[in-house]
Amino acid sequence: MATQNIYILGIESSCDDTAAAVMHNGRILSNVIANQKIHEEYGGVVPELASRAHQQNIVPVVHQALKKAGITKEQLHAIAFTKGPGLMGSLLVGTSFAKSLAYGLNIPLIDVNHMQGHILAHFIDEEGFDKPPFPFLAMTISGGHTQIVRCDSYFEMTVIGETIDDAVGEAFDKSGKILGLGYPAGPEIDKRAKLGNPQAFKFTKPKVDGLNFSFSGLKTAILYFIQNETKKNSNFVEENLNDICASIQYTIIGILIDKLKKASKETGIKHIAIGGGVSANSGIRQALKDGEKKFGWTTYVPKFEFTTDNAAMIAIVGHLKYLENEFADQSVAASARLKI
Repeated sequence: MATQNIYILGIESSCDDTAAAVMHNGRILSNVIANQKIHEEYGGVVPELASRAHQQNIVPVVHQALKKAGITKEQLHAIAFTKGPGLMGSLLVGTSFAKSLAYGLNIPLIDVNHMQGHILAHFIDEEGFDKPPFPFLAMTISGGHTQIVRCDSYFEMTVIGETIDDAVGEAFDKSGKILGLGYPAGPEIDKRAKLGNPQAFKFTKPKVDGLNFSFSGLKTAILYFIQNETKKNSNFVEENLNDICASIQYTIIGILIDKLKKASKETGIKHIAIGGGVSANSGIRQALKDGEKKFGWTTYVPKFEFTTDNAAMIAIVGHLKYLENEFADQSVAASARLKI
């Protein structure tokens, strides 16, 4: 990617994972993530607990990332960090740490949009993974976000569709909660969906204009459906769990693919890249592969470890910005609602 010898430290702290990664000329040398198990008890991320855990985790995580990469902090050329969007308390920990470390080492500071990170994760040099050519469409799907973005260059991105209420990851988790599954419920629904019949139960897809999404109506429909069926048979969920999961997943994937199909048709772009935690879902990956045959798409899915929140994706944006001399100064502040 570059002939220069560039070491970038990436720091990600937008939600409940504290992550640090070291990148050398576009290749990842280390990618360390500390998960916060405490939120499982509450069935969702508790912001106050998340920011406290980041404070405990950030020093050991950065230390481990440097150690695994086999370099010292003095060899770093710049520090890239997530400026937003995300939970304010969590973002503040990463931002303050990155600013202090960059100041102490007297090296450039690079602020990164978390959503751009998910998209540009496709440009990490990784064997066996192709990079999408511009222009391409990126669908970022996670617990907090659902967007379709038109990408014309590394930093020329336009959001052409997004959720008007819940994100797709939230739809999976809340459906799981209704079914009595643990948090996060997405992976469990995915696992059970493989064993069930996706046509067993019909849920209507919300009608939303243009390329925008809506998932709150679907969530309510699932809730009422389960309440009605359990009135008739108290064991309904246990007896039909795999079929219910398969039907929910089939409906959610249908909503995503319909909008992607529309976006591809409207823009004429057939290169489709996905990112974000929900892109780990096997049903979505399969639907994209099917889209290659049905609609002539070429699809791109990043390496699994670069799909969920991680610092490698922050480091690649940092690397690309470093090459453009795009630096932040010490007055830079975290922004919970940062837009692309």
